Amino acid sequence: MTGEAPLLIVLGATGVGKTQLAIQLAQRLPGEIIGADSRQIYRYMDIGTAKPTPAQQALVPHHLIDLVAPDHHLSLADYQDAANRVIEDCQARGKLPMLVGGSGQYISAVEEGWTIPRVPPNAQLRADLEDFAERNSPAALHQRLRQVDPTAAETIHPNNIRRVIRALEVQMLTGAPISQLRAKRPPPWRIFRLGLRLPRETLYPRVDARVDSMIAAGFVAEVARLLDMGYDRRLPAMSGLGYGEMAAHLLDGANIDEAIERTKFSTHDFIRQQDVWFRGHDNGIMWHNAAQIQVGELAAQIADFFAQAVDTDDRQSIDASH
Repeated sequence: MTGEAPLLIVLGATGVGKTQLAIQLAQRLPGEIIGADSRQIYRYMDIGTAKPTPAQQALVPHHLIDLVAPDHHLSLADYQDAANRVIEDCQARGKLPMLVGGSGQYISAVEEGWTIPRVPPNAQLRADLEDFAERNSPAALHQRLRQVDPTAAETIHPNNIRRVIRALEVQMLTGAPISQLRAKRPPPWRIFRLGLRLPRETLYPRVDARVDSMIAAGFVAEVARLLDMGYDRRLPAMSGLGYGEMAAHLLDGANIDEAIERTKFSTHDFIRQQDVWFRGHDNGIMWHNAAQIQVGELAAQIADFFAQAVDTDDRQSIDASH
């Protein structure tokens, strides 16, 4: 391309059908898929994260999947750096980079060019804050954040203890609110933002069925293997949907049917949180009903969008030469 370098973003709630559509688009455009999922970055966590299967990954190149072990801390800044490198590499090779996932913070950090505080984790401080949340409540911890950084508190759900702790950690170690440290320098890319939606009365039964399919595929055994490998259930990686519930079944004797139901309810809640994030970070998302997409027509629309950038740049070059 001679115009702005392209980036296609495919986003939406969990279970809406992003993976299959992205593969079909990547085969037509052609593109390469860059994962934007905060749990699919972990090795050995395949079933519960709905990671693209080996067969799916063989159809088109996939990046930023199976990056680290479950006990490895991959910061948002680390992810952003890795995603930027892959995007620029795809652009340099003439492939369309496709950022695909439902982790809104990952997507926003890349497309909005967040300047992320490079504050290393402080294990003792995090342990103290976790202890505070256990003794008082997640809401009480969230209130502490609201007192020092109300802007960040508005964007972080009180039950997302890991993110609340990170925001408090940055503020306590730097003396500055994390919301002030996160300046934005949007990258000079031409971005097509494709969002997938389904009515909740359709999506909730769909994700419930997916949880049942995960159980049938060996989700409980996957969690047992992780525990046997020495990965503690309190790790951030193990806070993914279903992993804590399955660990409670295996370690505490929790009823499996109740664990499955809690996983489904947690997934519904997570979908609502994703919707809130995407509404608050809608930089021109083209929303589509996932059940009504015509892949060929959509691929042509995306190709035309990026071709217009080339045409515009060529016209400007011709005008400048006269």
